[in-house]
Amino acid sequence: MAEALAGPPPRTGGGTPVPVPEQLLRRLEWTVIRRLDGLLQGDYRTLFRGHGVDLADLREYQHHDDVRHIDWNVTARLQQPYVRQFIEDRDLTAWFLLDLSGSVDFGSGDVTKLNVSTGFVATLARVITRHGNRVGAMLFGQQVDAVLKPGASRNHVLNLLRRMHQPRPVAKAGRTGPEGTRLADLLTLAEGTMKRRGLVFIVSDFISAPGWQKPLARLAQRHEVVAVRLLDPLEMALPDVGLVTIEDAETGEQLFIDAADPAFRERYAAVAEQQEAQLIDELSASGADILELATDDDLLDALLRYADLRRQRARARSGRRFPAHLQRARPPIGTPALLEAAP
Repeated sequence: MAEALAGPPPRTGGGTPVPVPEQLLRRLEWTVIRRLDGLLQGDYRTLFRGHGVDLADLREYQHHDDVRHIDWNVTARLQQPYVRQFIEDRDLTAWFLLDLSGSVDFGSGDVTKLNVSTGFVATLARVITRHGNRVGAMLFGQQVDAVLKPGASRNHVLNLLRRMHQPRPVAKAGRTGPEGTRLADLLTLAEGTMKRRGLVFIVSDFISAPGWQKPLARLAQRHEVVAVRLLDPLEMALPDVGLVTIEDAETGEQLFIDAADPAFRERYAAVAEQQEAQLIDELSASGADILELATDDDLLDALLRYADLRRQRARARSGRRFPAHLQRARPPIGTPALLEAAP
């Protein structure tokens, strides 16, 4: 799937090579979107719910039904629990809050985090608009660069992809401030922009100055929020590459390190693991769903695993969020009940 995300044409002004939006979308429509859309047929309403519901029917209560849907008047009259069934309004507006700061240009292989973000946005935006719903976006680099009003056409999706890859200045020392990206600014602005309840995808590597946790929690109280965390394997483990100079893509700060030192690599991995655990805890505490997309992962597999987990949680009527490491994990052969047993 990497060949569907990476491509030769370079982006001017520095950055990572990406395909032309029209070519990328056409490629994804053949390799991912058609398969994903077909596999999700019949499950669309279970995965992403619309704005309103209409009462359709009443039936007897069954195991795993949501107790909040019990019709107590009918239950008292018939002396048997009955639940309401609804027809969901599929008028859905989805928003993509896109972190396009310098750190998303990073990738240890042929695919960068920006490539993964582009593939995810193209896929989900096209799947949603193919069902007649609308998608909007807020693009955030050093500040909120653009707000794209919701639309439902294929050209609208192409326009979004083009805006994601418009030339941006290369980060220099002190350019974004000593703390780098401020994701809190994007989330705070989103609170005031999205008036109607909808579906929100926050696509970011969450390498940001602190302070984004509270705005994210407020956003998740009103909207259905999915935190799409971008990452690269090199961010978790440093290879033995000897003496190298590394640069912070957010602030431009440079540091000379000895990556050949085993003790240094061990400390690096320990700090990365600690930060990873803290980030997952903060995202989970906000009430947002978590989806991790790595540069070495398969986009279609990751989306199907996530869709399967959402369906299982909907059947179990559980309010608990699935941790990101479970969403990325592939169950061993011969243990299909592993995911079914997830809380």
